[in-house]
Amino acid sequence: QVQLVESGGGLVQAGGSLKLSCAASGYSSSTYAMGWFRQAPGKEYEFLGTILWADGATHYADSVKGRFTISKDNAKNTVYLQMNGLKPEDTAVYVCAFKRQRTHAGVHYYTYIDEYDNRGQGTEVTVSS
Repeated sequence: QVQLVESGGGLVQAGGSLKLSCAASGYSSSTYAMGWFRQAPGKEYEFLGTILWADGATHYADSVKGRFTISKDNAKNTVYLQMNGLKPEDTAVYVCAFKRQRTHAGVHYYTYIDEYDNRGQGTEVTVSS
């Protein structure tokens, strides 16, 4: 069973930065992609970005493009989300997700959390104005 543990959340002032981590464990097969999502109170999950494990290619939501950056450390089975220029509307629980295999032909970026096989419990980010 894949386990995902997010960390790095907290309280930050508007304009500040945070770097979230997501450590994956409990699996031996290959990884296709890891994604980051967030969920604000009373709202649906929002896609933020995803990274392909084989080559590090990334894809971001327009709402965070240029502010958020996803990276990975294969040796540590960890994916990161660097968030800069944070705004109060970025306040949410941030969740990482794991997708074991590609289920579409060709390169595909999965942007719905239900397309992923596993997800973590999340780490809370609060941005004060």
